[in-house]
Amino acid sequence: MAEVVLVTASEMQPGAKLDQFTLIEAIGHGAYSDVYLAQDPTGQRVVLKCPHESIMGDVATFDRFRRELDIARHLHHPGIQRPIEFTENRSRPYMVMQYVEGETLRAVLSREKKLSVEKAVDFGQQLASAMAYAHSQGVVHRDLKPENVLVTPDGRLVVTDFGVAFMAGARRLTWRWFSTALGTPDYMSPEQIQGKRGDARTDVYAIGVMLYEMLAGRVPWEGDNALSVMSQHINAPVPPIHELNPAVPPPIDGIVRKCLRRAPDERYEDATSLKADLEGWRDLPLGQFIFGDEETISPPGNSDLKLVLLVFAISAAFLTGSIFLILLVYVINHAH
Repeated sequence: MAEVVLVTASEMQPGAKLDQFTLIEAIGHGAYSDVYLAQDPTGQRVVLKCPHESIMGDVATFDRFRRELDIARHLHHPGIQRPIEFTENRSRPYMVMQYVEGETLRAVLSREKKLSVEKAVDFGQQLASAMAYAHSQGVVHRDLKPENVLVTPDGRLVVTDFGVAFMAGARRLTWRWFSTALGTPDYMSPEQIQGKRGDARTDVYAIGVMLYEMLAGRVPWEGDNALSVMSQHINAPVPPIHELNPAVPPPIDGIVRKCLRRAPDERYEDATSLKADLEGWRDLPLGQFIFGDEETISPPGNSDLKLVLLVFAISAAFLTGSIFLILLVYVINHAH
């Protein structure tokens, strides 16, 4: 490959050249990289992912780019964005990615607010299918969110941005919490928030949050700041989805709640199991979604409510017994 032509951020304008690629427009801005739509010499559209100038030459960032490409090279699935090329120059590394025509799932949700149950389930199945394949290759995404999911004009979903993913057996890279947070608070699993690496069930949790958002028109937990949201992921019950969208069938509600269990062992073990339930949700027994789910379906103050009901039941029984005794004494007295 020819030597890389260094281009500063101020020069990354429409019409500018980065090696053999002609920039068309900036289409994204991430925690440590910018994303551009470009055109190769044949006229084919591609996506260029370039690190910010402020971290240019940072060995850890270069390694993160290298790892992202190495992970993506192992994934060959129509629901996952395909990498094309990776430059070796540390002064200006960049990745060339497949261009996917369409818009982000975030744009779809911003426009439509709530999706129909059928559309949300279809999107959930597609996400689960892509992640089931990734998990079978030992890859966990760890940053699934609507911004990292593209929706094509024909309704096909494509997962992008494996920047904080890991692959089984890969060396663990260090990261800085406040400058490059590992995940996005609204979609982070409790174990991620607690600083753990996570596994396939971490992606299952994120898909659960997105399913909830697609059906309810909002994420399960909202707050004024990231710490507030993260605290709720660990401590707060899941707000009942049927209160926000009564059209959601109980089995779908149950599937979402199972994805959002705080304890990873209580979630779907992987995206394959989640995909199976989403595909056959109409045949799932309702019992598993009605009983044994106090953690997520019980409202705050549930223990106090149980105490009130117990006191009420005892009082009612005592009153009933008293009335019975009074009537019995009355009958006996009048019998004589």
